[in-house]
Amino acid sequence: MADLAFFLWGWLLGAAVLGFCMGWIAVITRSRPVPKRWVQRLAVLAAVIVGVALARLVPGRFGYWLDLGLALFTCYLVGCAIGSWLRDWVVSRQSPAA
Repeated sequence: MADLAFFLWGWLLGAAVLGFCMGWIAVITRSRPVPKRWVQRLAVLAAVIVGVALARLVPGRFGYWLDLGLALFTCYLVGCAIGSWLRDWVVSRQSPAA
């Protein structure tokens, strides 16, 4: 994983910047929440994928792509969280006190 970060740091940084931009411009809506059953299924799927990557069950090129995809997705999600948090912080500071 360290080799992946060393050789592909530009792509990882790009994913984080793209995530930051998406988190910054995302509009928060009050729509119907995702059903709990779907959240549980997606959490199990994510845990299985991370477990397969950690156990190195996928060899060769496809294992490399799996590791790279997980690293890029993680950087993107971290960037989204930071951008969203920062946008919320900036907007809440500018709003007048009620």
